Amino acid sequence: MANAKREETVKAKKSRPTALYSRPPLERMMEIHESVKRGNYPNASTLARKMEVSTKTIHRDIQFMRDRWDLPIEFDPAYNGFKYTRPVESFPMLQINEGELFALLIAEKALQNYRGTVFEKRLSTAFRKIADSLPDAVSIHLNEWDEALSFRHTGESRVEIEVFDVISQAAARCRQIKIQYRKPNQKAEIRVIDPYQLANINNEWYLYAFDHKRSEIRCFAPTRILTVDFTGKKFERPEGFSLDNYLADSFGVFKGDECYDVRVKFSRDVSPFIREKTWHPTQRIKEYKDGSLVIEMRLSHLSEIRRWILGWGGQAIVLAPEELRESIKSEAKVIVDN
Repeated sequence: MANAKREETVKAKKSRPTALYSRPPLERMMEIHESVKRGNYPNASTLARKMEVSTKTIHRDIQFMRDRWDLPIEFDPAYNGFKYTRPVESFPMLQINEGELFALLIAEKALQNYRGTVFEKRLSTAFRKIADSLPDAVSIHLNEWDEALSFRHTGESRVEIEVFDVISQAAARCRQIKIQYRKPNQKAEIRVIDPYQLANINNEWYLYAFDHKRSEIRCFAPTRILTVDFTGKKFERPEGFSLDNYLADSFGVFKGDECYDVRVKFSRDVSPFIREKTWHPTQRIKEYKDGSLVIEMRLSHLSEIRRWILGWGGQAIVLAPEELRESIKSEAKVIVDN
């Protein structure tokens, strides 16, 4: 029975069209480059057999390499194969302009956001491959600009790499997990969750998942996950689920069930800092002749906006809602009394 199944599998594989296994053009050209660079003098026939494509495809690839990437590849009748007429150190995979170069540097610096996560090594390896494929002149410019740009972060979260690896896999593959989760100043709890999305918000990682204990979507901080295991079950993410839509009325991370029309007045001293950023999709700003302004936004939760307002000190005055005004007053009183 087992032999019959194996035979059936083999037959099925043989019946599949060869085209399904054709290598992508870039992969073919990289292999052609390596073979020519090593001095193997490959010809179209040997390359076509090895890559399971036609000789016409190989000639088209070589023509592209010669015309578009300016690779000095020519056919040598004496060896019946292709060769480079001058040394070629690296495969010129990328054609990049100055603006793209600067964006590439920004991306490299942004890798600092992923230190201590499972993505760090993979992103660093990917960037190194890109950098190695750049022409020498571009690489020099990249090194020069490296001294003119930096990223700085404070209060970075410490996430266990093993935990991060499992929850990221679970979210990507729709696999249910069981976690031991501990909120601040509380005992750890066992929760069974369906991880919908792992999100980086304001340089902090959060896991949005369906919590089977609460029967609703909840937000979990990976730093508070003590242990994590796969349950062996899979789940289906709700069709059309979008974290952007889910958090549309949030000021950051948390979603509430209420609806608040928030209005805050800022003095002329700090109004430029408020004006130059988009703080929320629903925000509206009203300017005053004395240089002050009022920002309005519609939110479902007040805790995060409260912390934000307190950060501006006496330069911010809450106009609405009354619940937020009283909360700010109480918080300010505690600060003064202590």
